[in-house]
Amino acid sequence: MTSPTPVAAPMQPEPAPFDYLVYIGRFEPFHDGHFAMLRRALSQARAVVVVLGSAGGARTVKNPFTETERRRMIEAAVAGWDAARVADLRFVAVRDYYQGQRWAAAVRAAVGAALEAEAGGKPAARVGLFGHFKDASSGYLNDFPGWPLVPQPSFGQLNAADVRRQWFAQAGALDGAAHVLPAPVAAFLREFAGSEAFAVLLAEYRFLEDHRRRWAAAPYPPVFVTVDAVVRCRGHVLLIRRGGQPGRGAWALPGGFLDQHERVADAVLRELDEETRFDLPRAALRQACRGQALFDHPERSQRGRTLTHAFFFDLALDALPEVDAADDAAAVRWVPQHELLAREGQMFEDHLLILDHFLHLFDGADAADGEPASQ
Repeated sequence: MTSPTPVAAPMQPEPAPFDYLVYIGRFEPFHDGHFAMLRRALSQARAVVVVLGSAGGARTVKNPFTETERRRMIEAAVAGWDAARVADLRFVAVRDYYQGQRWAAAVRAAVGAALEAEAGGKPAARVGLFGHFKDASSGYLNDFPGWPLVPQPSFGQLNAADVRRQWFAQAGALDGAAHVLPAPVAAFLREFAGSEAFAVLLAEYRFLEDHRRRWAAAPYPPVFVTVDAVVRCRGHVLLIRRGGQPGRGAWALPGGFLDQHERVADAVLRELDEETRFDLPRAALRQACRGQALFDHPERSQRGRTLTHAFFFDLALDALPEVDAADDAAAVRWVPQHELLAREGQMFEDHLLILDHFLHLFDGADAADGEPASQ
């Protein structure tokens, strides 16, 4: 009698090599390349922390969607693939800083806070960084030496900028683009195209396209120079509401372009007078200047390479000076300094960061970047 053939014990699935993989992106919008990357990340980790970049700011042609909208796009796409895995997604939102080290520190803090909140005394998590080296813009993947990098190949060479450009060029239609989007994302874009927010963005897109056409014949890519005024008085800061494109309706610092035959220190006083009819002699303003700084990040403006010289005036007066909107300012207002952060979603370009440079608005507030993105 022969011995029975031994039956092998059922093979147990190997544990995922990571507890969490961190996947960073703007996802403007979330396309099939992003989706393929996310599915690959979920296959290698118990959960994925999705870092939603460029969060908190006003809508622009480059960043048309809020972090809440982007989260919903991603969750809807994952739910259509495997509903159970939506529970394995964690979301954090981080604003742009245009300072690599500061931004990376904010990402680490945001992810750390999110994981600590759910650790519940468990052993330290195995965390890795997941991403694809697309071009020079992917250099940020080298800024997190504490997280082992899990590099990934490209999935179809898809580019969200191309999707956005085609979407705006077709006034909200998705002809030729829907096939590179998860179905729930395509549905969201079609619905969004009927909104007032899209109409505002479309007007901005057309202005920027015309702006680029007008400068296309220049022998070299143009570099624009602007000035901005940070004026504080009695705990209030002077802001204007923009009346022109780009950023029509956004709150901004008084300022504008440098004229051919003036110095930046004179230009900022001229712009302050032209936009706000500021009721204070120039000599008094010069005496109140407490600092100046150059803001020159290549991506700070949608108009192209734009350098701005910002000046900080701190006025010691008994009352707020009279102001009145003029030139291309639709409105002007003295805003309490403690309310500035709450206006982040309405601020033009990097003007909140300029304010932070002089007024330290984010001191003690950067921890908010670690809070999970709202649903």
